[in-house]
Amino acid sequence: MAINNGLRWAVACALGSLSLGAVADMQPGEATIDEVVVKGQLLRAQESAYSATVLDTSMIREQALADVDDLFRLVPGMVVRDLQLGSVASNIVIRGFGNGGHGGDLGAVIDGIPLNEAMSHADGYVDLNTVVPLEIDSFTVFKGPVSALYGNYNRGGLVDIQTRKSGDYAETDLSLGSYGTVDLQAAYGSQLGDTQQVNLAGQLFRTDGYRPQGHTERGTFAGRWSAEVTPALQVALSTRYLQSESDSASYLTQTQFETDPRGIDPNTQNDGADKEFLTVRGDLNYAINDELKLLTFAYTTQQDFTRWFSRPINATTWRQREETYDRSVYGAGTSLNGVTSLASVPVSYIAGVETFRESTEYKFFDGLDHRRRVLPAQSNRETELNSVSAFTEIRATLHPLAQLSVGLRADRFTGGCELRGAETGSDPCGALNKADHVSPKLGLNSQVADWLQLRASWSEGFALPNGFVKYAIGGQPLDENIFRQTEIGAHFTAADVFEFDVAGYRLKSTGEVRTVSPGVYENYGATLRKGVEASARWKPVESFELSAVYGVTDTEVTQNADARLLGLSVAGVPENSGSLEATLRPFEDWSFSAFWRYVGEYDVDAFNTLQAENYDLLDLGVSYTARGERNYRVYARLDNVTDEKYATSVSVIGGQLLFAPGTPRTVRAGIQFDF
Repeated sequence: MAINNGLRWAVACALGSLSLGAVADMQPGEATIDEVVVKGQLLRAQESAYSATVLDTSMIREQALADVDDLFRLVPGMVVRDLQLGSVASNIVIRGFGNGGHGGDLGAVIDGIPLNEAMSHADGYVDLNTVVPLEIDSFTVFKGPVSALYGNYNRGGLVDIQTRKSGDYAETDLSLGSYGTVDLQAAYGSQLGDTQQVNLAGQLFRTDGYRPQGHTERGTFAGRWSAEVTPALQVALSTRYLQSESDSASYLTQTQFETDPRGIDPNTQNDGADKEFLTVRGDLNYAINDELKLLTFAYTTQQDFTRWFSRPINATTWRQREETYDRSVYGAGTSLNGVTSLASVPVSYIAGVETFRESTEYKFFDGLDHRRRVLPAQSNRETELNSVSAFTEIRATLHPLAQLSVGLRADRFTGGCELRGAETGSDPCGALNKADHVSPKLGLNSQVADWLQLRASWSEGFALPNGFVKYAIGGQPLDENIFRQTEIGAHFTAADVFEFDVAGYRLKSTGEVRTVSPGVYENYGATLRKGVEASARWKPVESFELSAVYGVTDTEVTQNADARLLGLSVAGVPENSGSLEATLRPFEDWSFSAFWRYVGEYDVDAFNTLQAENYDLLDLGVSYTARGERNYRVYARLDNVTDEKYATSVSVIGGQLLFAPGTPRTVRAGIQFDF
């Protein structure tokens, strides 16, 4: 369903009027207002019993990135297997899961609202191009199914993005790079009088790419207005809009990759993707008293997404396919957020309920002739996924050595699938396999000394049966796929000079769904994931800083109907990865940096007969910062200094080994302004 143009223009005009008013009143006010949030959040990384990596506004701006995905290289154990398909989400690896982003292994929320899509290409698909890097206040990655605030896609971990909701600022970032790359970002925040706040952000990005058919253009806009109606009552209205168009050169065979990694397979047609995304949300925050707040939100998302993709179907034949997703979401929720004391024990808590209704009109065509449909639809259907959830999180500081965190989440899913026309495919389409699941979480944080903090946790998450299996009549009822994680960790600090964090985890998946016969499914399958993740920062003097992240992962199939798979590794998950960054500031205004990234080899197929090679990259950067009435920073970067030939993703499709070539040596220069 197309996004309503009238609604889009109304939102744009309203926010444009607010920004003009903000410019007219651009003078610092003495009064400030408390920010309105969608959900409270007890899992703050500094106090959490669960492993988390936090990046704030200054760290993100220092990176000067055009894509939010690039922030994951700063998180231990995470790898982005970029599919290099323009506006299509990449595979993100976390905690031994290899299908975050492009699939449902990684949850993502922005200001408490889920970004995961129920049926767009894969369950839990998430497109982070809807976020402007310059608008981010904090970017937090929690590892494993530890959050009670979010459910179905929270198995490998959760990305919690908080946008800037207060402050007076006007910032821009303009950069030019190789292959016709241009990135312009802007962020603006201001008080309107004593009781209102406006925050705006936008990004325009385009590139011709380093391969034929590599052109991409996208524009992202975000705006938020909040007001203090009374001292106890606050309201907020926000919106987010993305439009992107891209062409794609698809993948290369092994021979092509080895001889011309910047080329294109002659079988590739005019591939690409078009996307339009709009979300509008309202928030209400009521302070019942000084220790208790009621937070309420409602939102809607409307999205159109179409992709065209050429790939081999056997050793000699390629076909272009089309997937179209028209998505509509309506959601609402409320929660009580409070602090109290029980027997002199400080306690903070959240208790809430939420619901959403998500429908997706899906069409799939194969055998296209340069985007022209020549065969009947294999799929032409509409799916509906409805959810009602209740959640609670409690944190009690019994003693510095015993800071207890407890979470509980209950989810209920209903819905179904209906045909919208004739189709030639055989995927199931009927009533949803109804699901109810309760997920407990438990964590303990101990402040042993000023320089040592220990933590331990156990948590459970779940996933609904994947794809259209959840809408199958055969094999009902299917249980959820259950994930249980045990983790221990330690955090060391030595003043502002040295910081080190390490965590070990064991995450077991049970109840995986397998096909017994066409249309009949059962829960039979288990996988064990284990690993160690570490991060360190050393700053012996003010002018020099060294930081590093590292992760090692071991995966093993422990139960499967195919005995040949037992004991083998999960495909697409590198055994180890890491990065090392050195920053030198010989003068107050100058900065020089070197960033080295390593990604280990991984198995490409389920039988572990094919492996993707490891690779490492070196990036260099320099910047000059001028401080005064109008601060500005000029920067330049040389990425992939050695012009390494590598593949960001390797896969098997149609029996052929395919490669997504990584970016060659590139130069980028830019300037950041504070107005």
